[in-house]
Amino acid sequence: MNFELSEDQVAFSDMARAFAQNELEPHAAQWDAESFFPVDVIRKAGELGFCSLYAPERVGGLGLSRLDASIIFEQLSMGCTSTTAYLTIHNMVTWMLADFGTPEAVEQWGEKLATGELLGSYCLTEPNSGSDAASLKTTAKRDGDDYVLNGSKMFISGAGSTDFLVVMARTGGEGPGGISAFAVDAKASGISYGRKEEKMGWNSQPTRMITFEDVRVPANHLLGNEGDGFKIAMKGLDGGRINIATCSIGTAQQAINKAREYMLERKQFGKRLADFQALQFRLADMVTELVAARQLVRMAATKLDAGHPDATTYCAMAKRFATDVGFKVCDEALQLYGGNGYIKEYPMERYVRDTRVHRILEGTNEVMRLIISRRVLSDGASEL
Repeated sequence: MNFELSEDQVAFSDMARAFAQNELEPHAAQWDAESFFPVDVIRKAGELGFCSLYAPERVGGLGLSRLDASIIFEQLSMGCTSTTAYLTIHNMVTWMLADFGTPEAVEQWGEKLATGELLGSYCLTEPNSGSDAASLKTTAKRDGDDYVLNGSKMFISGAGSTDFLVVMARTGGEGPGGISAFAVDAKASGISYGRKEEKMGWNSQPTRMITFEDVRVPANHLLGNEGDGFKIAMKGLDGGRINIATCSIGTAQQAINKAREYMLERKQFGKRLADFQALQFRLADMVTELVAARQLVRMAATKLDAGHPDATTYCAMAKRFATDVGFKVCDEALQLYGGNGYIKEYPMERYVRDTRVHRILEGTNEVMRLIISRRVLSDGASEL
């Protein structure tokens, strides 16, 4: 095992770091305060390939590995957690279209999504199906050369401001086998958007409910075959779990960087905070746990790239551990700032707010424990 980055990975990391420092970090606090979705900056990211990191080259993507993408997303999230998290969702949507879409659908949207000219949203969660995604009720009924969509989705990132949707809907019976996936024009007749949710964090991306009322979708916009939707969703979630875990790691790393600077400058009782052994030990634990989380995430990404039979379990472990550690590290960094950490003049409270949701989305951390324990307790289970 080689834990050092390749020359290409270092180059990608440096490019992402420069973009984060120049285009994301200077504006992140304002975007958060104003709940502003920075579409123009996201399109700038698309010009560098950050909207299609692991989408294939045939649609204009970079065709990178999930490990490469994780390295890049970590640097971007150090600039703005919320905006980077949206970029990870857009990347997943672009990859789904490229890998499972018909030639007609790919021709219509693929290149424009890959470059960031068009932006995408992912529509799985419903008012009554969160963790139990296989129970979704949105329907897609075949009618001639179209499918007709009816139902609603909630907690959809980018909704109302994006151009393209990947929608999971029921074409068959109950359970996961009856779910299919569709490429849908976000401006299609019959689609309506609810109010923008007021959230604890992730404020630089809008979150809305989407309602579908007799929305006609051409049959050639089906992704994969009928009944493949849940499989596609789960494949997407494996990568999504790595992505969101990475956003936690990058944000936590930035929290440590800022806390270190603060400890070296701030004085109490005639000494720098950095000179108090109790605080030194706290910082040491934060760094140690973050390094462990980073390595687990990168290991999971490598397993996913290799098609390892236990990749889903590793992705679940990485997501559970890294999002818990990331939030904890941000919270500890805020504590090191004392009262200043609670004030919006400093970024610590935003880091805490933005990383909190990572323990919920892409499957709650309780569901991650369920995935892991089922694998460990399965018949004939070997060591992971």
